[in-house]
Amino acid sequence: MSTAVAEARPDRPKTPAEYVRTVIRRDQISKYMTGDQDFIPDGEIERLLAANARPDSRRVRDIIAKSLAIQTLTPEETAVLLNVTDPQLVAEMEEAAGRVKHKVYDNRIVFFAPLYMSSLCVNNCLYCGFRTENRHEVRRRLSMDEVRAETEVLAGQIGHKRLIVVYGEHPTSAADYIAETIRTVYGVVTQTRRGSAQIRRVNVNAAPMSVEDLGILKQAGIGTYQVFQETYHRGTYAAVHPANTVKGDFRWRLYCMHRALEAGIDDVGMGVLFGLHDWRFEVMGLLCHARELEARFNLGPHTISFPRLEPASGSALATNPAARVSDADFRRLIVVLRLAVPYPGMIVTARESAATRNAVIPLGCTQVDASTRLGIGAYSDTTPDQQIHRQQFMLGDTRSLEELITYLAGQGIITSFCTAGYRCGRTGGCIMDMLKTGKEGKFCKVNAVLTFREWLDDFASPEALRLCTPVLESEIAEIKATFTPAFVKGFLEHYRRIEAGERDLYF
Repeated sequence: MSTAVAEARPDRPKTPAEYVRTVIRRDQISKYMTGDQDFIPDGEIERLLAANARPDSRRVRDIIAKSLAIQTLTPEETAVLLNVTDPQLVAEMEEAAGRVKHKVYDNRIVFFAPLYMSSLCVNNCLYCGFRTENRHEVRRRLSMDEVRAETEVLAGQIGHKRLIVVYGEHPTSAADYIAETIRTVYGVVTQTRRGSAQIRRVNVNAAPMSVEDLGILKQAGIGTYQVFQETYHRGTYAAVHPANTVKGDFRWRLYCMHRALEAGIDDVGMGVLFGLHDWRFEVMGLLCHARELEARFNLGPHTISFPRLEPASGSALATNPAARVSDADFRRLIVVLRLAVPYPGMIVTARESAATRNAVIPLGCTQVDASTRLGIGAYSDTTPDQQIHRQQFMLGDTRSLEELITYLAGQGIITSFCTAGYRCGRTGGCIMDMLKTGKEGKFCKVNAVLTFREWLDDFASPEALRLCTPVLESEIAEIKATFTPAFVKGFLEHYRRIEAGERDLYF
């Protein structure tokens, strides 16, 4: 469907005002609720945090053991961990978080890149550069030719295989446009040094939608559908999201994952924008959200993100957060999230500085971005510097993909570009079961090696190849020692075919 046709559909709002009046479907909120109650019990969260202010060390260790068994914690258990101050117990929690990550995801980090498609937005969030009242922001939406150009750089020059495509909320960048951009990204194939390259997984960060619109994204081949609640604290939510906007409706956003799962999108990603309210409350909100999805759909979040507020155009709040999260507290919230919800991927983005990301990756993080640019059309633009009025917020870590890959290799961590599980049907409830038992991590080790070989052959400099070869050889040796001779034989055959120039071979 062309963009012109999509925008001409008579059932679509054509102006921002029409969009704001018509987009929220009350029946697609109330159907999931119990009477007038939703699943964020504000008072109970505050009570549990206060009641567990002095946790017993034996109880803390029992809770850690439950996490190591890859079981989701209860709100009370999570409140206990959030209140730990004893340095020895904190160290034990951090060590356990790393063990949980390795048990579920093995010795790998998955890479992706954000691709911003549009900066047009009908909302007026006080912390965001895209807010509609920010007259300094330079706004535009990518054409399909521009989407192709951006994708060619990301896949063909940098070497990414996975994107998170990002959209402001606006009638011109709603479901039909998003679906068209997804199809356009998937359609780009470029030649590389030794083979060919394309994006194999398109995840989407976009506004909450109706079940019907989410079905359009499902048909287009969406990967994970990612929406951040921003804050689970109702008073804070109302203060930073004006009531006359779509985003001002707390529950329309709160139940967007329910609608996505009903629409057949079985991988969903959630998160909080830390710095708006007390970080302990927000961790409890994320846990309650995960437990709600588990209870209702037998399926929790595929990913959890934890961005902190960073400076943004036209926003004093973004520069001076109301509830600033220190580096120590940031470290703690990552550890508690990994222990409280042991199975999801955990994403630490280039909002953070290089030093911060280096420090927290071993605590349980599984996904990072690199060579990141946030401006609309910025990957194919020759202007090298960040420009605050052309992007949603400012980045902290501007390392290239190769720089970050070689750093991780020096820490003994292999980079993975694997997207095999999604195309083999290991998604939704299936992948949740495999993650909790550690089985998916074994597949991921094998596919990480295969995709890493691809990237090294197609994109790595001679120095990067030298630095990365030891970790690659170590992982291959572990595969040979772990799997059956028959499986190893098949793996080595795939590996040789990739060395010869074939691409996208997986298990």
